[in-house]
Amino acid sequence: MKTPDTERSRPGAAILRTALRRNVGAMIAGTVLMGLYQAAETAFPIALGLIVEHTMQDRSLGSLGISIGSLAVIITTVSLSWRFGMRVLQKANTTEAHRWRVRVAACGLQPVARDVDLKSGEILTIATEDADQTADIIEVVPLLISSLVAVAVAAVALSLADLRLGLLVIVGTVAILSVLAVMSKRIGASTQEQQARVARAGAKVADLIIGLRPLHGFGGNHAAFGSYRRVSTDAKRQAITVARVNGVYAGTALSLNAVLAAAVSLTAGWLAFEGRISIGELVMAVGLAQFIMEPLKMFSEMPKYVMIARASAERMALVLTARPVTTPGPEHPEPGGSLVVDGVRHGTLQGTTFTVTAGEFVAIAAYQPRAAADLAAVLAVNVAPHAYEGVVRVGGREIAELSIESVREHLLVNPYDGEIFAGTLRTNIDPSGTGRTIEAAVEGSMLTDVVALHREGLDYAIRDRGANLSGGQRQRLSLARALAADAEVLVLHDPTTAVDAVTEQLIARNVAKLRRGRTTLVLTSSPALLDAADRVLVLDEGVITAEDTHRNLLAGDEAYCRAVAR
Repeated sequence: MKTPDTERSRPGAAILRTALRRNVGAMIAGTVLMGLYQAAETAFPIALGLIVEHTMQDRSLGSLGISIGSLAVIITTVSLSWRFGMRVLQKANTTEAHRWRVRVAACGLQPVARDVDLKSGEILTIATEDADQTADIIEVVPLLISSLVAVAVAAVALSLADLRLGLLVIVGTVAILSVLAVMSKRIGASTQEQQARVARAGAKVADLIIGLRPLHGFGGNHAAFGSYRRVSTDAKRQAITVARVNGVYAGTALSLNAVLAAAVSLTAGWLAFEGRISIGELVMAVGLAQFIMEPLKMFSEMPKYVMIARASAERMALVLTARPVTTPGPEHPEPGGSLVVDGVRHGTLQGTTFTVTAGEFVAIAAYQPRAAADLAAVLAVNVAPHAYEGVVRVGGREIAELSIESVREHLLVNPYDGEIFAGTLRTNIDPSGTGRTIEAAVEGSMLTDVVALHREGLDYAIRDRGANLSGGQRQRLSLARALAADAEVLVLHDPTTAVDAVTEQLIARNVAKLRRGRTTLVLTSSPALLDAADRVLVLDEGVITAEDTHRNLLAGDEAYCRAVAR
């Protein structure tokens, strides 16, 4: 999917720059407050050294009182600056993560699919974990700068006591960061691979949940569980690898920081023994050697978090920079509801040609179910117009010339396996909340018994994927949603396969009545729907082979009679 241009532009880095640019104000405020916190933390041992120095010289209660007051000011500064600094940064972090989650979700929900080789479960992981880890860059930069402030203050204070102590801190810090910067690259690569494997495991779970009922039906759930177990095991092994790398990194950082602190303490002790620094300066140096461990630890961890944020940003870029499968045109359908399929070749379709005039109710009896699925995919623009031969015209214009929004407003293709969402009957039937045709859609789809069965009526709660509904109820709910949309052109794909024959008869009559004057195309083998149609087209081996009313075809076409008779 990646091209040389996208490789050179490094879209992940662009995402990080965008995140930083949008939060400049919060980062400046957070940097000032966290810098004040680190400076106050570092000032504590410096103040202790000065207190020892002056108290031993003056030996007065006044000096002691001033010293205690100074320590109180420092401690108060440490507490308040940390509290408000982290509040500012974490609010900005959370807000930025939300923005990226929304953007990734928006890409997945756009009417034009994107050319990205990721499953829904992988996109979910990118929209959650990767978005959060990318937004962490908002906290990383201020913490990095504030840690640098602490190291700089410590180096300056130690240099005032003895230049060798300051140089030791500076040289040691540079050496530590150089070692850890090399190690952080390994962490970034390992984390990126871990996220990819976790995403694949999530995608596998999503697939299994969708297919749970049929898996139980033919006893395939154990094999499916084994498949998921293998994918999850791969993710576990990579997680262990990442934990091992992180452990080595943390251990190395801690060891190097401890070595530097010990070196500063020993050097200060040697200088005090030689009489080159005072006892107060020795107390300050030893105290700084201890306090500097925390900012050094934070400072040394920042390269790791930068690499993790970069790896997550690169994964988000897989979705955000993916090109659309097709580039819609700017036109809109002309008034009316005609539908023309002219010489379409795609999958099992071998030059399929037919016309549905405005206001007509037409049924297509496809002898091969795959052909009906291929035709539905083409009409739903799930297949880009350039990916098949022939043309499809809606309202007198080719689909390739139309904006995708106008196609969606004018033409609705309701799949046989329409998703049911967690919510209520009402929100599933009328997601937009207009409420104009709900009652008619409920009656047309024969969903009235489901509404009447529950005292909440249309406000009856529906579980995810309609888990608390039967197969027939889910199918009728999906049909009700399609009817409530009241599109100019409605295409229904096998809308009654899960309902009984009596209900099917009633639905067929209701749909014909409700859609009178509107263009309707039904892909079905249901005798009831075929009989309700104005005319029936026979789709065999990818081409239209016959056209007449259902009853005339039954009387004169033996193959048709065998295909649709029940």
